Amino acid sequence: MTALTRRTFLAMPVFAAAAERPHSRSTVYSTKGIVSTSHVLASQAGAQALARGGSALDAALAANLALSAVEPMMCGPGGDFFLIYFEAATGKLHGLNASGPAPRGLSIQALTRLGMKSMPRSGIHSVTVPGAVDGWHRAHARFGRLKWADLFPAAIDLAEAHPVHEIIADHWPDERASEDAESTKLFLPAPKTGQIFKNPALARFFKTLAAGGRDAFYKGEIAAAILATSRKRGGTLAAEDLASFESEWVEPISTTYRNARVYELPPNGQGLAALLMLNIMGQFPPARQGALSAEEWHTRIEAMKLAYADVAATVTDPRHFRVPVAKMLSPEHARSRAGLIQPGKANCAVNAAELIASPDTTYLAAVDRGGNVASWIQSISALWGSGVPVQDFGFPLQNRGASFTLEPSHPNALAPGKRTFHTIIPGFIEYDGWRAAFGIMGGPNQPLAHAQFVSNMVDFGMDFQAALDAPRFTKAAAAGCDARVENRLPAATLEGLSRRGHLLDIRAAYSTTMGRGAAAAAHSSSGLKAAACDPRSDGAAVPEL
Repeated sequence: MTALTRRTFLAMPVFAAAAERPHSRSTVYSTKGIVSTSHVLASQAGAQALARGGSALDAALAANLALSAVEPMMCGPGGDFFLIYFEAATGKLHGLNASGPAPRGLSIQALTRLGMKSMPRSGIHSVTVPGAVDGWHRAHARFGRLKWADLFPAAIDLAEAHPVHEIIADHWPDERASEDAESTKLFLPAPKTGQIFKNPALARFFKTLAAGGRDAFYKGEIAAAILATSRKRGGTLAAEDLASFESEWVEPISTTYRNARVYELPPNGQGLAALLMLNIMGQFPPARQGALSAEEWHTRIEAMKLAYADVAATVTDPRHFRVPVAKMLSPEHARSRAGLIQPGKANCAVNAAELIASPDTTYLAAVDRGGNVASWIQSISALWGSGVPVQDFGFPLQNRGASFTLEPSHPNALAPGKRTFHTIIPGFIEYDGWRAAFGIMGGPNQPLAHAQFVSNMVDFGMDFQAALDAPRFTKAAAAGCDARVENRLPAATLEGLSRRGHLLDIRAAYSTTMGRGAAAAAHSSSGLKAAACDPRSDGAAVPEL
């Protein structure tokens, strides 16, 4: 690898950009606030909230509402939500788990009586309680400055009409959009890039929620529509499932990687896998040959397999199964797992659950002028979720229940009122004075993408944008020797990985199968803000003016 190009900015830490590839764009800096999302219109909505005096939480919520309109197959009020929030006044990091459980009437026995031998991937029986709206409300009540209703106008405008952007247009055609007559009516035919899409039913939803708050969703008019939608299709959702739901404040979990501290949320999310992967990688020095070398990528791929095998076997709702988090994050465990990595040979026999990498999640990051930082992620699980939209309100319900198993002895077995293993994870890192929110979407792709992002910065001196731009790998399954890689890797790296036994599936230069990421940060001493946005998205980092 050629020498890294070093660049300085004021008194900031020195970052470097890999010389083998150009930046897709520059890191964006600001002395005020800044928002980065996967869609430029949503980033604008967040920046406008900052300009009105909003906090990072206000900006994140305004941007998220906008994303619900412009990325309807990815996220929305029918899904779940997780948050890591840095509160500058106290220096404390807060975690929020807003993932909903299975309905009380949904069980293994109920589905086997219907002749099902595995969890359905779509349809009403894949639906779990939508947790996002309660999470929005709870986070805003604690950290918001602007009035709740004042965060909705941009989303309402976008729901009423907006031009569809390129990457979202590519993701629009999906079989789930046509599985339900109401969904077909709302979302098809799929719009092309630049065409105007209108969803007046979703605009009505936003107006109802702005006026009625959380209770409109879980007890009022919207709740009634959700329950009617479920009954019509033979579902088990009951009024008590919605009315009793409460999101949960949790303590983030963390690990030290080199000279950085990396935070994720505890189970039932899979953030533990990112920390495990970093702990295993930390048992090896960064490859002298550089960030894009076969030596470095071999270590990353092998560490991912081991981390994912651990998580697949243990992570579910901790209220139903004791997940051994402390043991799994111990130095002893990292050393033991790292000892299984052979420098010259890929391990094809790591046992793990089947994984399906997909980009159907929405992540965003926001920081305000006071240094508060929001790391925010939301999803309806698969593209178009369950494929079942809520009647009269224009948004699909999630299919998060598809992550359960019908094997009674498995930790993640379906049970009434239980939260499933969850793929969406917000990340946070403290490094060289920066407090940074980061996330990279894409189902089970997320932990391995988090670890790659962190290593790019900490091990190889890349700035936020370069760390997002850098080529990534992902896998269709944790077990086996297959790996998907972007075609920007040097030929020597591809040859070196193949020689070690990795079976490479070479994808486009900036493949959305590697996830769409964002980052936003505040520097603890200078107060400078910075943000970056993944070139694999339609997004942008937009500063407050």
